[in-house]
Amino acid sequence: MRKDLLVNWLAHQGQSLTDKQLAQMARYQDLVLTAPMNLTAIKSDEDFAIKHYIDSLTLLPWIDELEGKSIRCIDVGTGAGFPGVPIKIARPEIKITLLDSLQKRVLFLRRAVDELGLLDVECVHARAEDYAKKKGGVFDLAMARAVAKLSTLVEYALPLVKPGGIFIAMKGPDVQDEIKDAKPILNRFGALVEGVDAANISQEIKHSIVIIKNIQGKHLN
Repeated sequence: MRKDLLVNWLAHQGQSLTDKQLAQMARYQDLVLTAPMNLTAIKSDEDFAIKHYIDSLTLLPWIDELEGKSIRCIDVGTGAGFPGVPIKIARPEIKITLLDSLQKRVLFLRRAVDELGLLDVECVHARAEDYAKKKGGVFDLAMARAVAKLSTLVEYALPLVKPGGIFIAMKGPDVQDEIKDAKPILNRFGALVEGVDAANISQEIKHSIVIIKNIQGKHLN
């Protein structure tokens, strides 16, 4: 693992990880890259540090804004565990659900979480729309790093968020058209876009972090 890249980036954000947390990050990279199934196209140490770890940890300021140590978060469509696992390593006090529709990935995540010694992590095999029928409106924060359009992500993730909670969508640099297209469904939910922040992952890679507030806690019929 390129620990230097991760440590330097965190230092620029006024953040740091313990030696134990850095060791967990290094071990998780090993687990992902040596898994029997192909979990990621990103193979090099440098790309893994930048495109998986640093990218995931850009969400830490919003995690830290939530009060209390019983924060409930859900990573919708977690895939290989990003951003949920790095965030859990960095903030071990939060409770997090890793949700994915592919059972093989969920089985991998369960084994990995156990090996890393992470507590209060639930790995769930389900589609987001089905899981929302069981656990709708209970999470303080939902997050998604996915290629789906924002309107689709909102429909999947927002029903999981409690009134007053937030949904964070990790998107590309040009997201304004997607926000415009998502306004009808945001209105139906009683939600609004609180802000769009630029996340500078590296000199070449810039993302947008879309913060959506669940104001009224409505659900689609």
